[in-house]
Amino acid sequence: MGKRTRRRASAEAPTLPTSVYTDQQSGALELRGVLSAASRAQYAATLSGGMNREDAWQRAAELLFERLAVSWTIAGVRTSGQRELLARYRIAGADERRFVRESLRLHLAENFPEMEAP
Repeated sequence: MGKRTRRRASAEAPTLPTSVYTDQQSGALELRGVLSAASRAQYAATLSGGMNREDAWQRAAELLFERLAVSWTIAGVRTSGQRELLARYRIAGADERRFVRESLRLHLAENFPEMEAP
């Protein structure tokens, strides 16, 4: 048994808590319950950054989505993987983006009450 195989066999990935938010039209969005200190600091800096307030708000919401999203199921099609989720978020319509923002706000209130919601 090689070194890599032993490492994989002995180290099982811990399961991290997630929350699922659903909407009839926008599907189900699964978000992580853990956010690193570095990601929190980057989010705070982005939200209060030197950009136009609307730009900062949009970028901060995208950053949170990028860091917290595990999967997004719309019309029975599940999207997962950071690159695919971010691409799906960027092409989302106004109603879908509203659903994501509302889900992020609820998620922050439940899991990260010290953070300002976008």
